Amino acid sequence: MGRNYQRGGRRSPCVDSMTPAPARTDGRALAALGLAGAAVAVLTIGALHLLAAPTVDPVRRTISEYALGPYAWLFDTGVLALAAGAAAVLVALVRTGRVRLRSAATVLYGAGVLGLVLVVAFEKTNWSVGPSVSGYIHRYSSLLVFLALPLAVLLLGRAARARWATVLGAATLGWLAVILSGIPLGPLLGRDWWQVFPLGLMERGLALTMVAAIVALAVSALRRQPAPVPLAAPATIAA
Repeated sequence: MGRNYQRGGRRSPCVDSMTPAPARTDGRALAALGLAGAAVAVLTIGALHLLAAPTVDPVRRTISEYALGPYAWLFDTGVLALAAGAAAVLVALVRTGRVRLRSAATVLYGAGVLGLVLVVAFEKTNWSVGPSVSGYIHRYSSLLVFLALPLAVLLLGRAARARWATVLGAATLGWLAVILSGIPLGPLLGRDWWQVFPLGLMERGLALTMVAAIVALAVSALRRQPAPVPLAAPATIAA
């Protein structure tokens, strides 16, 4: 009977045996961490809408307004949890080979995550006191988050073939475009740009859509695991 041997007389593994690629099988835990971070963000910011309801109007006031009140720690926790979760999702996508580490999309994504950290590090302007350097940094960090992160998710979603991430990333940019359209429309309507639309409500819609886009990326990393890599076929010597 014919048997499979390697040179040197040792029996080889079966030719059709399969083994998973070690470097590409550790994405599930990271993707799950990303989902957990998004969940913490939604729960904490959602709780703020109840706890701070008497003082913060969710229709007109931005989410960052919560950072000026007694529950600022909840705001910080939620934003940092989202930053950590978003970073975990990116690492999961890279480790499972769905996206390249060095790309414009990953740079944009990293910038968006950094923006989330800066939003916490630099407090929003308290207009009852007056403008501040911290407030300006906070404002432009928020713009960085709302522009870079959804654009990156859109590009990463296309690379990873995650259709819902792509759609939700584009929808987030749509929210941002409508909000920013208040800048040219304001003078035409005789209003300040932030009064053209219900800014607080629209920012919340934008933020929720952005979180959903990150969740869609994480789910993609959970569902699509890399295919096993076959071992090289050994030399066969008929006995």
